[in-house]
Amino acid sequence: MTVVAAVDRSGVQGPIVSEGRKLADLLGTELRVVHVLGPKEFREIEYTSVKERGETVPVEEIRATAAEIAAEAAEAAGVEEFEPVGLVGDAAEEVLAYTEEVDAAYVVVGGRRHSPVGKVLFGSVTQSILLGASCPVVSTLRADD
Repeated sequence: MTVVAAVDRSGVQGPIVSEGRKLADLLGTELRVVHVLGPKEFREIEYTSVKERGETVPVEEIRATAAEIAAEAAEAAGVEEFEPVGLVGDAAEEVLAYTEEVDAAYVVVGGRRHSPVGKVLFGSVTQSILLGASCPVVSTLRADD
C-alpha cells in the first residue's frame, strides 16, 4: 500500500506533495509522487527528437522525464522521502490506473480557487480522479488561479 501524490506543471505543487508525505507518515507507508506527460507533450518531444536527432525517443526516456518533473516538485516542497514516478498518456486515466496497480491507500490531487468567496472548482483531471478512484482522494486547494 502507498500514498500517491499526483502533480502537474503548474508550479504550485508543495501542498499536494506535503499532504501526501503527512498521510504516508501517518500510515507508515511510502509516498510516490506521480507526474503524467500528456499526449501533446509526448508529441512535442517526439517531434523535437526526430527533427534534431533523426530518431524517436524511447517511451522509457519519456517516463524518465516525467519522473524528473515529479522529483522536482517533491524537492521544491522540501520532501525528502518519496519515489518519483513518470507516466505517459491521459493524466486522469494514468493516475487512476496507477493507484489501482499499487493498491493506493490515498491519492492526493490539487483543486483551484476561482472566486473571492473561496468556491472550489475542480479541473477536469481532478474531477475525473475524484469520481473514478477506488481509494479515498484528498484534494488540496491551490490558490494560484
